Amino acid sequence: MTYVDPHVPLIRAVRPRTPGSCEDCVAAGTPWLHLRMCRTCGKVGCCDSSPMRHARTHAFTAGHPIVRSLELGENWSWCYVDEAYL
Repeated sequence: MTYVDPHVPLIRAVRPRTPGSCEDCVAAGTPWLHLRMCRTCGKVGCCDSSPMRHARTHAFTAGHPIVRSLELGENWSWCYVDEAYL
């Protein structure tokens, strides 16, 4: 039996709103390490290794739990609610 994340229906065909930067880090003047894009709305946030963890914050405040990596050579998605790769 294959696991199917219950949040998959929230995935939309979106493009990154700010492909090369974390929207919130730019606004706050804070650094980031890696970028994640919300698969529901396209908001770009910083990863959990970044000081501000904006992608995680967006996932829970907006109710958009699935992100994908925007790092070169990476092709994976993550659900913050279920803590699982898709």
